[in-house]
Amino acid sequence: MTIEEGNRKIKPGKIVCVGRNYVEHIRELGNEIPGEMVLFMKPSTSITGELVSVHCGEPLHYECEICFLFEKGGFSRAAIGLDLTKRGLQSRLKEKGLPWERAKGFDGAALFSPFVPFDGDYSRLSLVLEIDGNTVQSASTDLMMYKPDEIQKEITSFITLEDGDIVMTGTPAGVGTVEKGKVFRGILLEGGTILSEKSWTVSN
Repeated sequence: MTIEEGNRKIKPGKIVCVGRNYVEHIRELGNEIPGEMVLFMKPSTSITGELVSVHCGEPLHYECEICFLFEKGGFSRAAIGLDLTKRGLQSRLKEKGLPWERAKGFDGAALFSPFVPFDGDYSRLSLVLEIDGNTVQSASTDLMMYKPDEIQKEITSFITLEDGDIVMTGTPAGVGTVEKGKVFRGILLEGGTILSEKSWTVSN
């Protein structure tokens, strides 16, 4: 699948995701605060434009995130993203010490607003997720345990990021179940001004 970047569409090679990057989200799921950055990956085939509530019989949970497009050695553009998770399956896999890909990397597990240029000041970026007009998630990069420049440095210490790759930086508190018929609106703000946004109606 492709993503919107200005007036063109590009197909990312991979999506690298940060887990447990907001303390309150870690606490709401009853997890331990990690001693080092938690990273996992989604394939490009997980990208979709359709938001659904169930995949292969498993209910989905939403996680709204600030996302970056990697180009020419750095994060050139930003967007809002939804990281969809099969929470029950993820818990079962974690209990057995198994990888998360089945719960995080399935087809349709990643949605994005258009990727747009930003002023380069990560501290001015924040996210808001509304469901049926009610704010359910809201946070700025100030609340991140690992800031975007730290994330890029850690990823590139062992993985080569290529032009067109996407980095998802983690979700704040407020995650929940995707419900059929609900309208999701993800908003990326830069200093209080809307930089990018996208609305999705849950189709099934």
